[in-house]
Amino acid sequence: MTSYYSPITYIIPPEEDGWLLKTILHKRMDISRKLLSRLKMTEQGIMVNGERVYISVKIQTGDIVEIRMETEVSEDILPQPIPFESLYEDEHLLVVNKAAGIIVHPTHGHYTDTLANGIVHYWAEKGERYRFRPVHRLDQETSGVLVIAKNPFAHQHISEQMIAGTVDKRYTAFVHGVPAAPEGDIDGPIDRDPAEPHRRIVTPEGYPSLTRYKVMETYSGGSRVELKLETGRTHQIRVHMTSIGCPLIGDGMYRHPLYSETVPTPAQQAQLAGIAALDAAMPRQALHAVRLSLRHPVLPENLIFEAPLPPDMAALERELKQGKPKPTLEA
Repeated sequence: MTSYYSPITYIIPPEEDGWLLKTILHKRMDISRKLLSRLKMTEQGIMVNGERVYISVKIQTGDIVEIRMETEVSEDILPQPIPFESLYEDEHLLVVNKAAGIIVHPTHGHYTDTLANGIVHYWAEKGERYRFRPVHRLDQETSGVLVIAKNPFAHQHISEQMIAGTVDKRYTAFVHGVPAAPEGDIDGPIDRDPAEPHRRIVTPEGYPSLTRYKVMETYSGGSRVELKLETGRTHQIRVHMTSIGCPLIGDGMYRHPLYSETVPTPAQQAQLAGIAALDAAMPRQALHAVRLSLRHPVLPENLIFEAPLPPDMAALERELKQGKPKPTLEA
């Protein structure tokens, strides 16, 4: 027997009397063409007043339009009892505070020990059927707010918000040095590095990429910056901050250019010692998705989710404020 998620309901107001059901589904319920095609093939996918109907019918004031999506599970994801921190959950969304070091979704050669494995196990333990659908990604070593849609409609709705630029994603990072301006835009196209395809670089031939930053605090060896993504390229923040001479502290892939100096001057050696000491104090890139706001896919609500700095970044901040760690200079 087919099982369904709870219906999404719309009651026809007087000003929409006589409209085609197809128009209501597209214009009022925001059903995409892809999802509509899927609903049309589902026995109870599209109902009016409890009856299955064609989308070409005209509807009347007071009619109750319902869409139902079949329940799903991620059959290719192995459930594992991996703990995670939940920030919010309802029948449409799960929002978590992702820990650093965990991959979001199984990938080739890495099928277990991911956030997806833990969440699929969590749902199974509650007897709930959902497919794991993250609406955005965070790098393995990036912590913070991550949104998972629990049905196709929620995924479609939030994805459209992201494309329209109405999802506000804010990050906190600790970087080497201080940006030249206290706030500004980094508008630099990003693409793969031809020499190292797993890396990204700013290049005129790249994809348009925009990051807005604001310096929140400065220290003797670095800065705390708030960043807002206007696009969502792979490694965007890490690449953009490196491009302006302020790479993220602890980032082993996008390292400070002084590491590449073959014959550093004495002054550069002293500076590099301080940079290396900060990197050694942070086991991963100091980047945290601190805040995310969006419009709920079904309810008439704007949602704001926040995740405090994790312990490793909080410890780094304390050391920066105290002028630590001190570089060790060789004689």
